[in-house]
Amino acid sequence: QVQLVESGGGLVQPGGSLRLSCAASGIIFSVVAMGWYRQAPGKERELVATITSGGTTNYADSVKGRFTISRDNAKNTVYLQMNSLKPEDTAVYYCNARVVHVDGAVVTHWGQGTQGTVSS
Repeated sequence: QVQLVESGGGLVQPGGSLRLSCAASGIIFSVVAMGWYRQAPGKERELVATITSGGTTNYADSVKGRFTISRDNAKNTVYLQMNSLKPEDTAVYYCNARVVHVDGAVVTHWGQGTQGTVSS
């Protein structure tokens, strides 16, 4: 059983910062890639940023230059540093991990989500 546990959401004023963390635990052979997605009220879930085990990153255009994704491979943990936040960044943020299980199966897992609210 693989679990993703997220933390770091909250309420911040426009222009402020939040740092999200997500730790993968359980019986894991390796983690291929991890990432963050978000879903705002009334909208579909969208990609925010991803990072591979080798450190290759990918960002949505809307967050480039403001958000930074990083990971600690030894801890199977991914981080999202969000700066210069805007009200339109308000959403539930979901952690995602593509995991190789010990039997060789590759499975995508999701966290439970953490709320990030940007408001004055």
